[in-house]
Amino acid sequence: MKPLGGDSWQITCATPSSTAIMQDLAYGDSVAVDGVCLTVESVLPSGFIATASPETLRRTTLNKQAKQGYVNLEASLRVGSKVGGHFVMGHVDGVGELVLAEQTATSWEMTFTAPTAIARYIVPKGSIAINGISLTVAEYDPELSHFRVAVIPLTYADTNLRYLTNGSPVNLEGDILGKYVEKFLSPNNQHSAGGISPAFLAENGYL
Repeated sequence: MKPLGGDSWQITCATPSSTAIMQDLAYGDSVAVDGVCLTVESVLPSGFIATASPETLRRTTLNKQAKQGYVNLEASLRVGSKVGGHFVMGHVDGVGELVLAEQTATSWEMTFTAPTAIARYIVPKGSIAINGISLTVAEYDPELSHFRVAVIPLTYADTNLRYLTNGSPVNLEGDILGKYVEKFLSPNNQHSAGGISPAFLAENGYL
């Protein structure tokens, strides 16, 4: 990372040219870096350069990545592509921390904290993005604002989750569907088309 004017930072991500993300990467493309949507400003032989604004640095873990070193990279979804998880927008809601990681016979069970800004979107069996990885919430403790996910060995081995230690910060993004439902049900929403209520959702199979 290199400081630019106005508190922005230039970020250089290095990855082998043989990796899938580098095959057709181009100037102006969107790339998720640990779940943070950034714009490619320059393509290198083995990586790319992007800029992170002060707002992005303030709301995410990118300003801490120089110490960690490893980030998850994902190209933006193309129309018609197979969707293997939930829709991740690359707009981080807040930063949580790893509380505990335990290996089981079939997976890694990982427990994280969640700030208030995202805790309200967490529900058991719902979706959440951790450093850009689409995962399913196995358990949620609202009193401690802790939630647990089960990570299969493939995901654990192919992402930077394996480098996390207790207290490591992670980028969290709640399910976009939960945010829209919250907006439509808000009594202060002045732009609702009307007719959407808990009763309406229940009658149509959403609750």
